[in-house]
Amino acid sequence: MNNRIIECYFRSVVHILSKEFSLVSEFLRELRDKDIQQDRARFRKNIERIGQIAAYKISKNMEHDLHFTSTPLGIAKVKKMKEQPVIATILRAGLPLQRGLNDMFDQADLAYISAYRKHTSTTAFEIVLEYVATPDINDRILIICDPMLASGKSLVQTYEAFMKKGEPKKVYLVSVIGSQEGVDYVTANIPNADLWIGVVDETLDANGYIVPGLGDAGDLSFGTKL
Repeated sequence: MNNRIIECYFRSVVHILSKEFSLVSEFLRELRDKDIQQDRARFRKNIERIGQIAAYKISKNMEHDLHFTSTPLGIAKVKKMKEQPVIATILRAGLPLQRGLNDMFDQADLAYISAYRKHTSTTAFEIVLEYVATPDINDRILIICDPMLASGKSLVQTYEAFMKKGEPKKVYLVSVIGSQEGVDYVTANIPNADLWIGVVDETLDANGYIVPGLGDAGDLSFGTKL
């Protein structure tokens, strides 16, 4: 990990899931491999698995109460989450990551937003948001997930769109692969939000894609779009 990532990690609460070797490293290896990517179901599943691990990590920070639960043999003192989060994603690439988070927070409410790149030239583009569907997020925990954190602009605009719908008490961001530029942009423009990310790559190419990255997560998950 380079010095800029280390600095960002401690300054902006960026949690890099592959900082130490774990199953996340294996899932990332398969996601990047252009031959394994041909198995579309496996590609989606590996993104889901990273979402599940991120959910487990996030759960450690969530408030809980003590409860007494009846078992077949007696009474057990247990811990119970005070609330379930709202899990929001960007259509369509974010669906597998949202599913992984929802597998763990299985009583969570779900929210959706559409965002896409509208190219103004061969290399320049703007982010267009068109559709937002969300439950009440006021005073709730909001998790926004997007597998590819390239420039960071779509995630920041998504965050701003949801902030027009309410005021959550805590925001978590989850991504699979990001660029250093994207991480820097997000941490500079989204206040007080923990970012959980699989790995951070150094470079964006002229088209705004992460290098080495893994390609287009939406196309690899669901097929090439027109």
